[in-house]
Amino acid sequence: MAILVDYNQVMLASLFAGIGNHTDMEVDENLLRHMFLNSIRFNRKKFHDEYGEIVLCVDNKNVWRRDYFPYYKANRRKSRDESELDWNKLFESIHRIRSEIEEFFPYKVISVERCEADDVIATIIHEYGTDLNMGSEKYLILSGDKDFIQLHGYANVDQYDPVRKRWIRNDNPDKYLSEHVLKGDVGDGVPNILSSDNCLAVGERQRPMTKKRMATYLSDPESMDEETKLRYNRNKKMIDLSEIPNEYKEQVLSQFEVEKDIGREQLFNFFVKRKLKNLLTDIQDF
Repeated sequence: MAILVDYNQVMLASLFAGIGNHTDMEVDENLLRHMFLNSIRFNRKKFHDEYGEIVLCVDNKNVWRRDYFPYYKANRRKSRDESELDWNKLFESIHRIRSEIEEFFPYKVISVERCEADDVIATIIHEYGTDLNMGSEKYLILSGDKDFIQLHGYANVDQYDPVRKRWIRNDNPDKYLSEHVLKGDVGDGVPNILSSDNCLAVGERQRPMTKKRMATYLSDPESMDEETKLRYNRNKKMIDLSEIPNEYKEQVLSQFEVEKDIGREQLFNFFVKRKLKNLLTDIQDF
């Protein structure tokens, strides 16, 4: 059992839901801390009985996917460089808050070098997911990221978007994954399988993936020419969460299986120190 929190995604989605288009604002670490911890409190209270304890799943730099595809998320770096928001300061705050949770809270914080939160969550789900939900321990993915739909095939796995406060569900996660690989992922800088590696990074238009062509490739993958097959394999490595290298899976599971030896006795002093008086009245929810 676990509530697997996509740490950076939830943190950033909460921030942008709060500030909207006002990206010229100063990063307020105290507000960020309060906002995230209040979200954790609210969702732990709501889901703890059914899904167990909070586990923070963390993004790391220099991710392994860039070894296979150098343009992975290159467009994000470009958009951040052009943004008015002080991203360096924001990430420093996110890292500091994560370190505080690791030190003072009873929640596991799983961070594996060169891995993203997606890798952490997917590894745990692939290990503990079951085909039948007959008394199985349940797992909740707390994230608005639709990349996790491919994990919905397990009967004991659910996904909830804590920012929009809605369940994310899909009747055919296998088909969703197959289509996702063909279409690529613009947000991650991964083009469709008809387009060159660097097209999104340099701002080129992709060759359109029509419904007819997609239907053909889904029904007859062998109809792809050799170049298209190479791009298909590129996308599968980037998008399919069963493609995570074993060395990283082992590190994730070894961290997940270790019990955290920090209780709740430090929370009161931490809330006082950080002037989180509004959360003190609900300290039992943590």
